[in-house]
Amino acid sequence: MQRTAVVVGARGVIGGNLIAHLEREGNWSVVGLSRRGGRDAGAVRHIAVDLLDGAATREQLAGLTDATHIFYAAYQDRARWADLVAPNLAMLENVVDAIEPIAPRLAHISLMQGYKVYGAHLGPFATPAREDDAPHMPPEFNVDQQRFLERRQGGATWTWSALRPSVVAGVALGNPMNLAMVIAVYASISKELGIPLRFPGKPGAYSSLLEMTDADLLAKATTWAASSEAARNQAFNITNGDMFRWSALWPRIAAFFDLEVAPPLPLSLTEVMADKADVWAAMVRRHGLVPTPYDEVASWPFGDFVFGWDYDVIADSSKVRRAGFHEYVETEAMFARIFQDLRDRRIIP
Repeated sequence: MQRTAVVVGARGVIGGNLIAHLEREGNWSVVGLSRRGGRDAGAVRHIAVDLLDGAATREQLAGLTDATHIFYAAYQDRARWADLVAPNLAMLENVVDAIEPIAPRLAHISLMQGYKVYGAHLGPFATPAREDDAPHMPPEFNVDQQRFLERRQGGATWTWSALRPSVVAGVALGNPMNLAMVIAVYASISKELGIPLRFPGKPGAYSSLLEMTDADLLAKATTWAASSEAARNQAFNITNGDMFRWSALWPRIAAFFDLEVAPPLPLSLTEVMADKADVWAAMVRRHGLVPTPYDEVASWPFGDFVFGWDYDVIADSSKVRRAGFHEYVETEAMFARIFQDLRDRRIIP
């Protein structure tokens, strides 16, 4: 039976890679929702919509009567953490309010979360984090979103799942939460300037234990959870399956770019990379790269955020293994694959 997936947040690294995965799987019609919209191709069409506007959302999604799955991966950023709750909860509510009443075949709603559920953004937290860990002091929009789905699902024929990846890495431009792009551009500019690749994070971050989530692996886990009986109305940590320390991985990243490594030097990428737009523009011309605005190619504040973790950031992924999902990706190989893909696409030299 043909399935219709509504991917919310279609332009992000998670949504974009999920759409590509659905295309490869076949037997999916895909509708991507985002503020900017996109180019329709094959079985994929896009709708530009402001999800914060409930009336406009209902009007623009009124034709999605054949929707069978909602894959929610949208995110609105705000300066203060407390201010994240209202817009991010409203967007999810508006999508469900628009689609659920008109889509009789709706079977599943997938919610993308993260380790902020465990307080990873607040400081050192109990590791490895488990899905049944006690909640932390609110506000926390991830928790509020899940509670909304739990309440809404009561008595409904559809099910929900919540996926909790670590830092997600993949190929996507203009996305603020993409560490692979931050590292790739930082390394490329370091090489252009003839300087070694220095780890820019806090001293303790270089030796902390971390893990990541490959965007392709996450896409596979997302569609698995949407169809597995064992995943019905459950939350799962989704990781590559291995752990690493930057102290071991950083020299190997440098080697990919043919760079020497110098000792770590704590600095703010947001500050030191702010004046590198001209350097980037010259690189684009000299290397014949795809013209990409400097302010869209990488998010330096996100790099500062991740490289500031001077504590372990790991979660227990045994629950999803017990439920039947066994995909694995080696993190070092993931970075090499993404960097090579960026080169092949002429995003970086």
